[in-house]
Amino acid sequence: MKLTAKTFHGLEKILAKELEIVGAKNIKVLKRAVAFDGNKEVMYRCNLHLRSAVRILEYVTTFEARNEDEMYQKVKKIDWAHYLSVDDTFAVDAVVNSRYFKHSKFAAYRTKDAICDYFREKTGKRPSVNVQRPTILINLHISEEKITISFDSSGEPLNRRGYRTNEHEAPINEVLAAGMILISGWKCETNFMDIMCGSGTIVMEAAMMAANIPPNLKRKEFGFMRWRNYDETLWKKIVDDAKNSIKNPVIRIHGSDNSMDAIDIARQSALDFGLKQFIDFKPSSFKDVRPTAKTGTLIINPPYNERLKVNLGKLYVDLGTKLRRSFENWDVWVLSSNFDALELIDPKPIKKHFLLNGPIECGFWKYNTMIG
Repeated sequence: MKLTAKTFHGLEKILAKELEIVGAKNIKVLKRAVAFDGNKEVMYRCNLHLRSAVRILEYVTTFEARNEDEMYQKVKKIDWAHYLSVDDTFAVDAVVNSRYFKHSKFAAYRTKDAICDYFREKTGKRPSVNVQRPTILINLHISEEKITISFDSSGEPLNRRGYRTNEHEAPINEVLAAGMILISGWKCETNFMDIMCGSGTIVMEAAMMAANIPPNLKRKEFGFMRWRNYDETLWKKIVDDAKNSIKNPVIRIHGSDNSMDAIDIARQSALDFGLKQFIDFKPSSFKDVRPTAKTGTLIINPPYNERLKVNLGKLYVDLGTKLRRSFENWDVWVLSSNFDALELIDPKPIKKHFLLNGPIECGFWKYNTMIG
């Protein structure tokens, strides 16, 4: 079975390492994706365990076309009865980067027509489109004239873990937060802190790692559960194995923020999701926070634009002062899209990664706080 795990720019190598752990073979790093081989069990494990993946796609076919009519004819030639019946539903999600195809919605529409016409000619009936909960969600990827059709085994994007019960302003994506922690090299053996935690996404991801809780353990449904070859017994075994591997962390995780509202949201989310016992939340200015141990990992996503009405220059200078005075010998990482502001932090960075937070390019930089 040929599969592809989709991710964000900058997380591809991290995702490849995760895939090795779940048993993937022939792993190949692509742009915002990683291709690999695996059986049904591997596909199920990917959906449950991968922290840096957004979707898991099962490859169907690839062909070339330079216009919608040519694409329509080739889509129609696929043996759709092998995957669908007229009583099933489907939807098409198109991603287009091509000089030949200008509109992703029209490409999806023509693909839908081809599938419906395939069934109508063979049976006199056609399956229905259901964009909310289809039997099969078809991924249509067009790169110039190369067209790849896959089935989305995840359904809802995998970043929707289920703990975000309330939205705080500008929350960081769960997959990005997990990817940052994996990039930092934190092994869940030392304390972890976020002193600008907002609604708590980074510390929630850290808590799940420390407790060995798969990121999507509490999701009720995945796309593959609606497929005709769904193996419920196999899925139950995989989930039971995961539950039996959960442990109590031996370290502490701390989240603080100067917004009491944000801390309230974070506490409630952690409580509802069953992670509250692993995380200490505290309303506090970052200037007043003290490290919870002599060494550990600190990851921060500070404000980075003027919309939040803060003096960014002073904020980042003060942050550097705090890091030098309080967090020596800690691994300190900062995510920000404001590169000028990142340069204001003293100590100076010793590692630089470049990531995307949605459409925004960000620096994820590690700073040297070591003594001596």
